[in-house]
Amino acid sequence: MFAVVRTGGKQYRVAEGDVITVEKIAGEAGDSVSFDDVLMAGEGADLKDVKNLTVSGEIVEQGRGEKVVIFKKKRRHNYRRKNGHRQMLTQIRITGIGGAKKAPAKKTAAAKTEAKADTAETAKAAPAKKAPAKKAPAKKTAAAKTTTAAKKAPAKKAPAKKAPAKKAAPKTDDKDA
Repeated sequence: MFAVVRTGGKQYRVAEGDVITVEKIAGEAGDSVSFDDVLMAGEGADLKDVKNLTVSGEIVEQGRGEKVVIFKKKRRHNYRRKNGHRQMLTQIRITGIGGAKKAPAKKTAAAKTEAKADTAETAKAAPAKKAPAKKAPAKKTAAAKTTTAAKKAPAKKAPAKKAPAKKAAPKTDDKDA
């Protein structure tokens, strides 16, 4: 039996016993994981309903992929940038296909009243502590006011006036003179 599972923005075709490498999933080696986002499942040419289907697996190891080198260059502009990246990866061994999704357990009325009673008892046992009163900010003295005034930026001077541009001498048409 096979299934197509989506995780980390990619799709993987898996079968029981396969070891796949996916983008990092939280957990340590030996932890179990289940994939609820099953896109397709079946055996041979027969397809199954994936509405209540999950794929379970076990984390084999956490690691990093190969280094990818990013090199940018613009000709004749003395522009070169070199960068690298190693993607965090998780290896997962598929342990089973076909487990039904577990619906969240509904609480009965008796369980709800029991839970309320427990919280009420703990609230009575430990009275709430009052928050400490906030201190009022200290008032500034006359000396402190003058020092803050002195710290302010000095008054700006008016920009210097430019000298008027010189006028060109008038042209004369006398060639003989």
